[in-house]
Amino acid sequence: MTLLPTTISGSLPKPRWLASPERLWAPWLLEGEALAEGQRDAVRVALREQEEAGIDIVTDGEQTRQHFVTSFIEGLEGVDFENRATIKIRQRYEASVPRVVGPVSLPAPVFGEDARFLVSETSQPVKYQLPGPMTMADTLADEHYGDREGLAMAFAEILNLEAQALVAAGVRVIQFDEPAFNVYMDDVKAWGIRALELAARDLECTIAVHICYGYGIEANILWKRGLGSEWRQYEETFPALADSTIDQVSLEVANSRVPTELLGLLAGKDLMVGVIDVATDDVETPEQVAAVIRATMEYVPLENLIPSTNCGLVPLSRTVARAKLRALGAGAALVRAELGM
Repeated sequence: MTLLPTTISGSLPKPRWLASPERLWAPWLLEGEALAEGQRDAVRVALREQEEAGIDIVTDGEQTRQHFVTSFIEGLEGVDFENRATIKIRQRYEASVPRVVGPVSLPAPVFGEDARFLVSETSQPVKYQLPGPMTMADTLADEHYGDREGLAMAFAEILNLEAQALVAAGVRVIQFDEPAFNVYMDDVKAWGIRALELAARDLECTIAVHICYGYGIEANILWKRGLGSEWRQYEETFPALADSTIDQVSLEVANSRVPTELLGLLAGKDLMVGVIDVATDDVETPEQVAAVIRATMEYVPLENLIPSTNCGLVPLSRTVARAKLRALGAGAALVRAELGM
């Protein structure tokens, strides 16, 4: 196995013929079979760009999804998309969201066909992203369960069924995206990790959880400005994650105020360390990426270190995102060369 295998946390910008560029959650510009064909073509492009940049564990760049949570929820029963409600998400910004109006269930896998296509288009290990149960519960207006923990556990059961279909399609790594883990720390320890483990139950693949400080959008930038000179949210949850059955933890490091020593709280886990800043158009040099990797090696054994991006790249231009991918691949290659690998 390659040491310092590179990956991305998930999303990549969509081609402008598929959705408007540099916009989160942009609506599709195609319909029907043209949309399905356009999404498949976009997945092929995303794969080639990752492969050419030297990314070792590839994703679909989330080219078939508008939103990392609601695009999955669209396939569930018990959720009303037509009559939405406005709620505050992650205690930061208001959004119009679907409503949970009855018991949630999964009639059929949502991403199974997409995953099979993705695996068929590359010879490299494939990672697939799913929303985590706590973040799902935080992104909907619950009018049925009346209990965030109960709703999250119901979502965890559904996610486990979906993940089984992804594994059957040939996916090697399943990543649950849990930005809510950086907001509701008490809930994470009380039931959030338990819900995550339920979602990952009996899956024959590597299980990762992605916890970052969000896309480089204004609401997240403003929130981070108020977090002080050091961002220590990870300090509250990492010890519990270290004791969990989750294999990998994805976290934000590049250009952040996260004290690097906090990585030592995850001893025994693989760490997807964010060495690419997604909140700026400035493109890192390979040397800058290598410097971040070296800094983390003081706290993370080499065999457990996976250089990655802080978060998704979808709000950036394709030119910037492509350059950042290449910097990620080249920076990891520099460190490997230094180590004689």
